[in-house]
Amino acid sequence: MSNDREAPAAVYHAPDGLVEPVISALGDAVIEVRGRLVLAATPCAEASWWAANTWFEPAWRRIESIGDGAKWLRSMQRNWAFAGDAYHRRAALLTEKLPPLRPKPREFPFDVPGSPMGSWTLWDQDWMLASPRCSSPFANGEVEFVDHKVGPPSRAFKKVWEALTLFGRHPVPGERCVDLGAAPGGWTWALARLGADVVAVDKAAMAPEVESLDNVMVRSESAFALAPADLGPVDWLFSDVICYPQRLLGLIERWRAEGAPPNFVCTIKFQGSDEHEAARAFAAIPGARLLHLHHNKHELTFLLERG
Repeated sequence: MSNDREAPAAVYHAPDGLVEPVISALGDAVIEVRGRLVLAATPCAEASWWAANTWFEPAWRRIESIGDGAKWLRSMQRNWAFAGDAYHRRAALLTEKLPPLRPKPREFPFDVPGSPMGSWTLWDQDWMLASPRCSSPFANGEVEFVDHKVGPPSRAFKKVWEALTLFGRHPVPGERCVDLGAAPGGWTWALARLGADVVAVDKAAMAPEVESLDNVMVRSESAFALAPADLGPVDWLFSDVICYPQRLLGLIERWRAEGAPPNFVCTIKFQGSDEHEAARAFAAIPGARLLHLHHNKHELTFLLERG
């Protein structure tokens, strides 16, 4: 049985509802789109910013049976996640022949799995597309955290936990964080829980249960009016401020220019059709990383480690 079929250079697994930013970033490089999977003739950094998961080494395989498909995957590595919205019964039978994945909500912080997570799909009954190497260590780029019904005033803490998990480190006791646009305090709660000292900045009111934490200091002022020099040394700058991307970029550049730059974890919120141009400006900052988190909406997360 012939396996002679040209593989795409990359496959981008778009987040739910955000296929269009991936397609527009790729432009003429798009080969085919199937659900949330976008096949590309050439790799594209801008498409990877928006992808929940990027397949780096996709390959086709024409399979003779379900067992043949499972054997092919097992010959490359152990961990595989199915991605797709078709042939679910056949995919389920094939999945049963692979080592089981048992994803469960995680308590932060935790160590990112060191073993690779591959992705595969059934393009039709007899053709599989799979990649043993992907951008995310989690199945289809999805990570869930143990919920906390008491403590955080919003669900936003999951976003900052995911960002820090992919950052590879997090604030610790003795470090100082600034949380811009902190109200009602979801991120501040998550950072304070790590033992770091947190300066929460927002003109809006903080949740009383967060404001009363011993390692939290609240400044009731605008994130954009605050002078970095007024705070002294800072190890981490966090921002989930609702503002236009260019205004956030100016804020980041101001913090980078005034004193020793901290580590940055900031949400870029898009409100128009200029998302790619705006994202490029952030990506141009040396050392910057742009990611679409599982807990992001129409937004990207900007990460920058202290140099």
